[in-house]
Amino acid sequence: MVEPSIDHVGIAVVDLDDAISRWRALGATLVHRETIETDDVDEALLRVGGSFVQLVSPRSAASPVARFLERRGPGLHHVGLGVASCREALREAVEAGFEPIDDAPRPGSRGTTVAFLHPRSTGGVLIELVEQPG
Repeated sequence: MVEPSIDHVGIAVVDLDDAISRWRALGATLVHRETIETDDVDEALLRVGGSFVQLVSPRSAASPVARFLERRGPGLHHVGLGVASCREALREAVEAGFEPIDDAPRPGSRGTTVAFLHPRSTGGVLIELVEQPG
């Protein structure tokens, strides 16, 4: 496997606009905002150095992020690893014994291709494999 990079750190928040303001006050630059219907969240991506902070806020009580916030409160939700090929990285992760949440890569924000690995198999951290478009 080619060495991955840190694409982003995902943080679950209740109030997206407030969280954006707080990160901007720390010097982060808002570069993207999107509603991700398939995950039932609104997201904001802020550049911090060569990576991003991804703020995710639930759109409804049925959102997985809403359930996360109910159980744990706001905070670290996942780590996004940048990979050359999401399909290949997912295959290699499964072969190495990691438990996938996604059986196959799927569309993510910003035109990316993503797949998630379950925290049960990663030492307690939700991992998102992220392949950039193009």
